Amino acid sequence: MAYGQVVIGPPGSGKTTYCDGMSQFLKLIGRKVAVINLDPANDALPYECAVNIEDLIKLSDVMAEHSLGPNGGLVYCMDYLEKNIDWLQSKLEPLVKDHYLLFDFPGQVELFFLHSNAKKVIMKLIKKLDLRLTAVHLVDAHLCSDPGKYVSALLLSLSTMLHLELPHINVLSKIDLIESYGKLAFNLDFYTDVQDLSFLHYHLDQDPRSSKYRKLTKELCEVIEDYSLVNFTTLDIQDKESVGNLVKLIDKSNGYIFAGIEGSAVEFSKIAAGPLDWDYYRVAAVQEKYMKDEENFVHND
Repeated sequence: MAYGQVVIGPPGSGKTTYCDGMSQFLKLIGRKVAVINLDPANDALPYECAVNIEDLIKLSDVMAEHSLGPNGGLVYCMDYLEKNIDWLQSKLEPLVKDHYLLFDFPGQVELFFLHSNAKKVIMKLIKKLDLRLTAVHLVDAHLCSDPGKYVSALLLSLSTMLHLELPHINVLSKIDLIESYGKLAFNLDFYTDVQDLSFLHYHLDQDPRSSKYRKLTKELCEVIEDYSLVNFTTLDIQDKESVGNLVKLIDKSNGYIFAGIEGSAVEFSKIAAGPLDWDYYRVAAVQEKYMKDEENFVHND
């Protein structure tokens, strides 16, 4: 059994930066991490890549050979990956024994709520390799500054949750930059908790473009509230505490915190219902102390 994350989200939401920062954090707290790049359009990887889809298929080759645009090419690549899932499985088999897996997927949102190829790839891997995965869906926090775009992000998040059928965490990424896009109409809790979207209607009416679709937007908000599934956590990938809080949520959702624990159903229930307070910081603190001691030794020497 292996654990990991399926990192998804629209282009520009920070998926690749997230995979880089998350892998560094997980290594710091003592986990062996393997990042798997499944985005054939991602040709500038800042992280060390354990498996790269470009070894199987390249988007540029697909576009040239089949006269496809970027979107059509990405759909073709996911379809090709699904048909050659044995290639990916063989690459992952040596890693699942002792690595935590980060899957960096393409940013084309249609792959995760219209097309089924990406979902089929994930489900086949889960079945064949006994994986425990959480979908981490990144949304750029600047969308909160525009009520119309925020509603669109909510609808996209809900559609993706229903389509993928995985443990799912929605994340407002780049939260440290949110104020640079303008003052929010409400407190941040309003956007993360998604409790009463009717308050958005007044602000939607202030924009001539949005006011034309007021009735449609109202109906969409009611759909989102009726499902009552969408909420967000926030993330500043450069802030250790912010990343750590997200890791705790992910570990609880995919069952990582239960790995190696033997006990009754009651004991498992207590852990599941308890606060997010397990101590992995101790490992990080020990490593930090070691690094500081080593720096001091070199400096004094």
